[in-house]
This record gives sequence, C-alpha cells and structure tokens, in this order.
Amino acid sequence: MKAAILKAFGQPLLLEDIPEPVPSAGEVLIRVLAAPVGWYAQEVFSGERPYPLVLPLAPGCGAIGVVEKTGPDTTRLQPGQLVFCDPMVRPRDDSTTPANSMLQGWIARGEGPQKLQTYFRNGPFAEKMLIPLENAVPLDHMDDIDPVKLTWLVALLVPYGGLLAANVQPGQTVIVNGATGYFGGAAVAVALAMGVERVVAPGRNKDRLDILVNHFGERVRPVLLSDNEASNRQRIAQAAEGPIDCMLDILGQTQDTGPTRRGILAVRPNGTAVLMGGVNADIEIPYWYVMHNNIVIRGQYMYPQHAPSLLAGLIRAGLLRLDVLSTRVFPLEEVNQAIQYAHDHGGAFQLTVLTP
Repeated sequence: MKAAILKAFGQPLLLEDIPEPVPSAGEVLIRVLAAPVGWYAQEVFSGERPYPLVLPLAPGCGAIGVVEKTGPDTTRLQPGQLVFCDPMVRPRDDSTTPANSMLQGWIARGEGPQKLQTYFRNGPFAEKMLIPLENAVPLDHMDDIDPVKLTWLVALLVPYGGLLAANVQPGQTVIVNGATGYFGGAAVAVALAMGVERVVAPGRNKDRLDILVNHFGERVRPVLLSDNEASNRQRIAQAAEGPIDCMLDILGQTQDTGPTRRGILAVRPNGTAVLMGGVNADIEIPYWYVMHNNIVIRGQYMYPQHAPSLLAGLIRAGLLRLDVLSTRVFPLEEVNQAIQYAHDHGGAFQLTVLTP
C-alpha cells in the first residue's frame, strides 16, 4: 500500500510502498477515505514545533475511513462500515492517565506514549492504517455525509472535551478565548450545538470576528479587544448580558497570560475556567478572589473516550453544522502541496484534506 513517509524532520514527505498491516486481536485495519491536514503540520514536520515522533512514519492525526479487516475478537464492526479513526490512543493498562496517551501519527510525549507509537506507528497519510479496535468509532447513518467534511471531527473533539469537562449546559453563556483560530472556531460551533445561549468571542481581528457572526448569527457576541484592559473587561461583560458560566481557553502558542487571566476573572461565582490551549507561562491568579467566589479552574487534555460518539450524534441531529466549512482536497500524491496549503489557509472553518 502507498503511504506518505516522514523520514527526518526538515525533509519533504516521500510517497512509498509499505507492507499492509494485518490486524490481530484488539486491532482493525482501516481504508482511509479522508484525513485532515492540520494548519501547523508544516511546523511539526520541519522541526520548528518540536513534536516527539518515532521516525520514520506516515504522519497525520485522525481520519474518516471504512473497515477493511478486523481482528479475531471483533464482535460489532464489519468490513465496509464507516468509522471515525480516533487518534487518541490510550494505554490499556493505564487509560486513566491522559498524559500517557499518544496521538497516533502525530505526537508521543514520554516513554509510555512512544512505546505505543512504536507499534501503532503510522497515521492516516496512507491508503490504510492499523488502529486499536476501540479507536474505530462507528458513524452509523452518516454514509450520506461527505467524508471530507466529517474530518472536522478531529478539530471539533478538542474543544468538545473542554466543554464536557466544564459540564456546559443549554442556556448558559460561554467565553471562548481564541475563538477566531482553528480550534477556537470549532469551539464556537460545538458550544452552540450544545445549546448555549450565547458565546462571547474576544479577538483583535475584526474580519475574523465578523466571520463568526456571519456563520452563526447573534448568539455569537464578538468583542473587539483594544490595548485598554479595563475597557476590554467592560466590553466582555456587556457582550455577555449577564453571568458568564464558563471560560474555555483554547488559545494558540503564546506567552501572553493576560487573556487567560482576564477570562478566569470574568466567570461568575461557582463558574468554571477550562485551560487547554498553548499558553506557555505561569498565570498570576488572586487566591482570595478565586476562593471566595468558588471558581473552578481545571485543565483538560483532549477529550474522554466516549466523546466521538456523542459528537457524531450532534451532527446526525442537525445541531452541529458542517455547511460552514470551506474545504480543499488533495490526493495523497500531493501531500507536500497539501501541507503548504494548510499552512497558508489555516483559519477557522478552513479544512485541508488528503483523500488517499
């Protein structure tokens, strides 16, 4: 079978023929229909963003595919069945430690995750991929949906994990820090699908904020930030028009802790702030304020194992819209062009997809 192989950081991916895996117990072989190309893939493959990967491998992170072959202990999955390939591979002997998981074909931090990647090495930049049985999530009654658009599940699942961690409920108000970005735009879409009354979206790019409003309407409350912090806090409060139940921080890589701190202090008493972005610095939080207002501050790495099935249900129910997406499709042979295109077109609701 053909696969796009990353042999060394800083080199283009090479299209090669590699042996087709044979699934054993607890495994399933998937024929890949569509795989997203993350906007920062170029930074990973160049080594600029230092992801620990066991090279060589076919990279990628998550896919839509159909079951090709199953191991002998499979009881439900059938050949030809449409599935989501969940990239988050959890160690079966330590599934409760998120940091000991790996993203197949993408990132493996630490000794345990690298053991997983040594075995489940190749990701979806290939015609077929071997995955753990539990990572093949059935997409029943979704065969009529374009697999290319279904690859948005990979981005949607990240903020969905944060919103589930905050126990977000219909009718609540949520701030999304980083709402105009790739994962932030997905967070806005998921929060609205979960039934929140409004999403407060702070940002400094008016055009990108306008895109959110144009896609989703008045339930999105944009806040154009300035250099005046007191004014920013006031605008956020005005946009919320009431108590803010949750702040989801899903900013990209930054050392600026100001937006995160602002978001934490904006939530109501007994509210929740969820940290799952790329802030790389310590945050100064007023101890007494947090204690006296019962503020919950929690981290969330990725999402629970049941999240993909729930998210698929939101799509089937028509609550989570895929029509907001702009997609660009590349064949596997043009993988390097796809990586460059994703880098140049990496905003919210823009998908670059490989179709092996």
